Amino acid sequence: MENTLRSHREAHGLSQGALAEHVGVTRQTINAIERDRYDPSAELVFALAAFFECRVEELFAPDIDLDVTASDLD
Repeated sequence: MENTLRSHREAHGLSQGALAEHVGVTRQTINAIERDRYDPSAELVFALAAFFECRVEELFAPDIDLDVTASDLD
């Protein structure tokens, strides 16, 4: 999953540790997300979006092709 977490964090003048503390995870978790080594849980994705007061889509974008139509699911 591609993300812009680092740019949002830096724009707010936060260290990885400070952001981690605000959303209740470790600094290592924030580091792993920023380096695309860990896909966060839905709960953490929403917590980060709420913290930055932005839409989830502004922070995270799937790196898969989502060209699926309703007829594909039948």
